[in-house]
Amino acid sequence: MTIRAVVQGVGHYLPARIVENAEFAAKMDTSDEWIKTRSGIERRHYAAEGENTSDLGAAAARAALAHAGLQADDLDAIILATSTADLTFPSAASMIQAKIGMSVGFAFDVQAVCAGFVFALSTAQGMILSGQARRVMVIGAETFSKLMDWEDRASCVLFGDGAGAVILAAEQGAGTSQDRGILATDLHSDGQFKDLLYVDGGVSTGQTGKLRMQGREVFRHAVEKLAETAHAALDKAGLTGEDVNWIVPHQANIRIIEGTAKRMQVPMDRVVVTVQDHGNTSAASIPLALSVGVARGQIKRGDLIVTEAIGGGLAWGAVVLRW
Repeated sequence: MTIRAVVQGVGHYLPARIVENAEFAAKMDTSDEWIKTRSGIERRHYAAEGENTSDLGAAAARAALAHAGLQADDLDAIILATSTADLTFPSAASMIQAKIGMSVGFAFDVQAVCAGFVFALSTAQGMILSGQARRVMVIGAETFSKLMDWEDRASCVLFGDGAGAVILAAEQGAGTSQDRGILATDLHSDGQFKDLLYVDGGVSTGQTGKLRMQGREVFRHAVEKLAETAHAALDKAGLTGEDVNWIVPHQANIRIIEGTAKRMQVPMDRVVVTVQDHGNTSAASIPLALSVGVARGQIKRGDLIVTEAIGGGLAWGAVVLRW
């Protein structure tokens, strides 16, 4: 028998404030049509004043626990993927641990920007397979609205805030591609592309900084690298694009999503798309889309899912799992 990291529950949270494209059009030289045509985004959510990443993550964590019928102390660990932690330290994950009343186990953050949730899933799987933990909550939570340069119309319209959470638990499988749980992962990074997408602040500058992006170059790398990493993960699992029930991609840009699906030869009616309602929520986008896909009735037990993401670093990767 083979131990697998199997999904037991999902949940998500979106801040109450919804920002439609028209709000940007009223303040800067842009339009609803311009934003939708280039990104597919129609609206996004912004955290309220004083509402931080750990607050969003804690709300998503509670929703996932409720979905799974579990209590906080049933968890062994929390891994939070985020680039917008409340403070330099301690980890926002430990703040979530306290907010949900988890008095056991451990919690820590993973930082791989938009690819963070994929990296965190792989980390959780490794802990479960090694026996270090039996049940791990993996959260993606971001408040990217706090990093926007509101003078840069090309980037500030793209991002939103939100959180999603997935609970993974050790279960026995037969060791085949028909097992439920994570079947394969594929991770990459290349630091030479740092200047394509970064925040010009941090400890070295003494300021939080603002997001900077070379959108055209990021787009070019994204379509190529996302399809490659998805195929690599499927190959590791002994599967192909024809076996996939749903691609649940990083929700950055509808054109990237469509381009990646085309390269994978998977039709768009088998892709979970939420970018129109959430914008790019960075590390939160995949767990948000997973939770929404379950709530819509799209994702069902036994479905084969491919998730893939690329973010600053550049960092990118994919996970193949059976729901």
